[in-house]
Amino acid sequence: MNTWRVQDAEARFHELLDACVSEGPQVVTRRGVETAVLVPIADWKRLRGSARPSLKELLLSASARSNLALPACGRAKRRSPPAL
Repeated sequence: MNTWRVQDAEARFHELLDACVSEGPQVVTRRGVETAVLVPIADWKRLRGSARPSLKELLLSASARSNLALPACGRAKRRSPPAL
């Protein structure tokens, strides 16, 4: 994986893009700190597809609401208040 300073990445973006496609992910640094990675689109789609869904996606999905085990109304046991 090659490393590019942000100034070089800006000035030679076409080369950065070509290197990404032919050699794989390219790291861009700012002031010596790794800041970003340019990856080929095939790698991005593979990584994106294998990522776990977010909490929002889980809650909004139809399957999340279909298997809820809820107690019948009025039959839930309540805890007694703590003794003082």
